[in-house]
Amino acid sequence: MNYEEYKNELIDIAIKKDPSLKSRDEALKYTSGVRALLSHYIAHEYYLKGEFMKASEISFRAKIETGIEIHPGATIGRRCFIDHGIGVVIGETSVIGDDVMMYHGVTLGGLVNKKIKRHPTVGNNVLIGAGAVLLGNINIGNNVKIGANAVVLKDVPDDSTAVGIPARIIKHK
Repeated sequence: MNYEEYKNELIDIAIKKDPSLKSRDEALKYTSGVRALLSHYIAHEYYLKGEFMKASEISFRAKIETGIEIHPGATIGRRCFIDHGIGVVIGETSVIGDDVMMYHGVTLGGLVNKKIKRHPTVGNNVLIGAGAVLLGNINIGNNVKIGANAVVLKDVPDDSTAVGIPARIIKHK
């Protein structure tokens, strides 16, 4: 998928997910999640080419502009939407599936300081509530809901809801 297709799909999903948006132009210009993800698309392309300084520069500028920090090495699927966005941090080895919705203050962080897979893998159709913290090389299944302010340290299976500190499964299909 090229940049223009990605941008149009991202704007479409923003309008679908955020009822306060009045136009495509508003979604593109004033939605921090859209702006951060568009910057990440470009930064990630540079990262994959080994142009790490250019990737980091783009990522850094997006962080200053939006308050959302996405490492250029993170892999993000299609139709991801970050609502509000301030304080979101997505680490280098994070992998995010398609149709993921996350709110402000979400962290996909690591627990170790080594050059290994150290950040979460998030499946498809996942909702991550405001302030949730997902740490380590854990797997979040498909069709999962993570409650606001949950601290997730272990895998969460498909079709589950996880809440609390530390997170526990309260609903499983």
